[in-house]
Amino acid sequence: MTSAPLADRLSIPSGPLFFPVTAYGPDGALDLGAFRAHVRQGVEAGAAAVFACCGTGEFHALTPEEFAVCVRAAVEESAGRVPVVAGAGYGTALAVRYARVAEEAGADGLLALPPYLVLAGQQGLLRHYREVAAATALPVIVYQRDNAVFTPETVVELARTDGVIGLKDGLGVLDLMQRIISAVRSEVPGDFLYFNGLPTAEQTQLAYRALGVTLYSSAVFCFAPEIALAFHRALHTGDEATVRRLLDGFYRPFVELRAQGRGYAVALVKAGVRLRGLDAGEVRPPLHEPAEDHVKQLAQIIDRGHALLWEVTK
Repeated sequence: MTSAPLADRLSIPSGPLFFPVTAYGPDGALDLGAFRAHVRQGVEAGAAAVFACCGTGEFHALTPEEFAVCVRAAVEESAGRVPVVAGAGYGTALAVRYARVAEEAGADGLLALPPYLVLAGQQGLLRHYREVAAATALPVIVYQRDNAVFTPETVVELARTDGVIGLKDGLGVLDLMQRIISAVRSEVPGDFLYFNGLPTAEQTQLAYRALGVTLYSSAVFCFAPEIALAFHRALHTGDEATVRRLLDGFYRPFVELRAQGRGYAVALVKAGVRLRGLDAGEVRPPLHEPAEDHVKQLAQIIDRGHALLWEVTK
């Protein structure tokens, strides 16, 4: 396997990038049937790719055995219709282990999450991601956030690394992103992919598009695919009126609600999946469930989003 096929497939903006939640049963154990249904529904709804067992999928809470089962299930449910990218994280040795498990499970690529806990320098970060990239034949997208923040010079070296095809930004410092994009464009021939990876990325995607970043993760797609698809379509067709209407009436209220609880970038999304009718269970510790009133507010925001879609199409 080479990096070109995945890079080419991700470069086509056919739909939002889908980051499914991981489903658990009442006893807290993995509910593979519900997870399969969630992935299948997302692919059928129009996802451009499935990013399994990443941040929204609670990578941090999965055992290696559960991770392998989920990645394999995502590959089987996607059935080659869209690529499947799996998370890989923790320290270098474990990240390499997860990368190899993902390759054995049939994944098309890796999202390399930040290393566990430590604040490393640029030299150490570069070595970490190069070892992850060298561990398998899978192409790697590096995730910038938290304790993995890169200088433009380091991203240039990552872009020169065999197997590294892109950078997902969860930091949100646009000046830094502009300098990174400029440096890579100036120093490295060929294409390098960039992703807006902020929570509820639609809220900031107009700013990222101005930098030339057209790819973004969509947690909203997990529980309101119609809204996420309509927003994605409006962005790519230049329908500014629909973009603004959804930003003002749905995305901003959702982001403001998400900000009311720690871990809500995952827990509130999972609550949304349950509101849609799929019992994906609760989040695992150390995350916690949203307050009952917040779930009620979420239901109202979703209803408002669907009403906005009806107003657009009537």
